[in-house]
Amino acid sequence: MPDPDPAPGAPDDAPLLALETAPGGGPLLALETATGRGSVALWSEGALREQTLPESLATAESLLPAIDGLLTSAGCRIGDVRGFALSIGPGSFTGLRIGVATLKGLAFGSDVPVAPVPTLAALARHALPGPGPVVAMLDARRDEVYAAGYGDPEGLEADALPEGLYAGAELARRLPATCRLLGDAAAIGCAPLRSALASGVALQPTGVVARAADVARLGALLLARGQACDAARLVPRYVRRAQAEVLRTGLATEPA
Repeated sequence: MPDPDPAPGAPDDAPLLALETAPGGGPLLALETATGRGSVALWSEGALREQTLPESLATAESLLPAIDGLLTSAGCRIGDVRGFALSIGPGSFTGLRIGVATLKGLAFGSDVPVAPVPTLAALARHALPGPGPVVAMLDARRDEVYAAGYGDPEGLEADALPEGLYAGAELARRLPATCRLLGDAAAIGCAPLRSALASGVALQPTGVVARAADVARLGALLLARGQACDAARLVPRYVRRAQAEVLRTGLATEPA
């Protein structure tokens, strides 16, 4: 097991202090399996540890060993965890199901609160400084993207653009006149979107992914606000319905 990745810089650690006011305090265990590269993070005794999952292994095969390694490095056991955070979607259907199922197993039989963190909110934290809100995107295929806009990229509220599934040209029309567009390469490369972008939209570097460390920080804020849920009631936020559901309901997306 490789050593845990170093957590991002100290200035970003401040929101995690909110965990001290959450029920039960730390440690906090966070999972990110919604995007292309999974990771896990542990906030314990003032330290944030993060482990990126190997690309060569399926997430289901590498997730539990990574969690065990993080807990061991911090001198913790799963029974010591007093808060969970999970990247809840949108994202990969398979990845979301793996993350939810794993967390339900870890929390089974306990009353440890779970913070469901919007994946796009975690992604938005990687925006570079610049004018306007941040619009975070993930590729949804079929010339569509999952997107949400954040006036405060350190926060959780999609106040600049509602979270949703957008066709490329539709998203281009709905973007704030000045904003920073952030996302994976496939989303930013969506031809209808790129061809319709206005001059005030700044394309940020591609290849960024949501990270478990970001999920931990935002999860700590949710826990401190009392906006947690029981693990047994946790469901993925797919946004796009599976094709069978589209045929059954006639609706392409889940209710907001």
